[in-house]
Amino acid sequence: MFKNVLVGVDGRTNGRDAIALATRLTDPDGKLTLAHVHSGVLRPVHAATPGLLADEAEASHELLERERAAGEVDAELVSIVSVSPGRGLHEQAEEQHADLLVVGSCSHGAFGRAMLGDDTRGALNGAPCAVAIAARGYAEHPKPLARIGVGYNGLAESDAALAVASDLAAPTRATVDALEVVSIPTYAYTGIMPPAIGESMDVMLQEATGRMRKLPGVEGRAVYGLPGEELAAFGDRLDLLVVGSRGYGPLRRLVLGSTSAYLERHARCSLLVLPRVAVSAADAKASADQGAQEPTVASV
Repeated sequence: MFKNVLVGVDGRTNGRDAIALATRLTDPDGKLTLAHVHSGVLRPVHAATPGLLADEAEASHELLERERAAGEVDAELVSIVSVSPGRGLHEQAEEQHADLLVVGSCSHGAFGRAMLGDDTRGALNGAPCAVAIAARGYAEHPKPLARIGVGYNGLAESDAALAVASDLAAPTRATVDALEVVSIPTYAYTGIMPPAIGESMDVMLQEATGRMRKLPGVEGRAVYGLPGEELAAFGDRLDLLVVGSRGYGPLRRLVLGSTSAYLERHARCSLLVLPRVAVSAADAKASADQGAQEPTVASV
């Protein structure tokens, strides 16, 4: 469970979804903070309109009070002035040393899948800590996390994701499922695939299946496919999907890869993206070698 959780709210339903999910992810003894980002003095209109700045600050605090009452949570409140919601949430997460930032999805896309707006996507890409995205409508049906899924590939990042999933599952004895995706080369979709490549992929699938069967206390399986598509479909039967991060950018911030970028658009359940863990040189080389052969499912 997370000890220091920051939730982005804006007075809309997606913020309430984030609050509801945050209550499931926060340790009983942990700290929960609701944050609202507004432009404040950064907008030129404030200089020409006396009292507008005070009115906006008061409105922000009132919004936070309403959202705390509506969510029936014990939480600290913070009103943030920033040029954008994403930047404001990042700065606040750094200031309070948050270990998790929770945001909501903005709308439904095709087939009811959660879609992210620019503000939510900005909060995810570049965050200084783990980020959770609440599925649309979660506050209306805040069911317990009964089934948690993990994108797994046997490397350090996926081991960390599995450990977090197991920790989150423990209080309610939730089921933990793990999925490893053996990627199909792009040219295979043309219908032309050399026999040697096909045989190699069969071996890779067998090896992955063997790894998944050895995971203790986990229902694991391996499939052929494209990581993003398979993990999104995997989410159909999950309450939360946990994946790792490919790495950090120059300022040690979480940077998304192609799989997590796909999941932020198509995930069919709430999503938790974890920051990269420290790995040994051997693990780093193994990750690089595997990345040259196939996309990994937990390094997203």
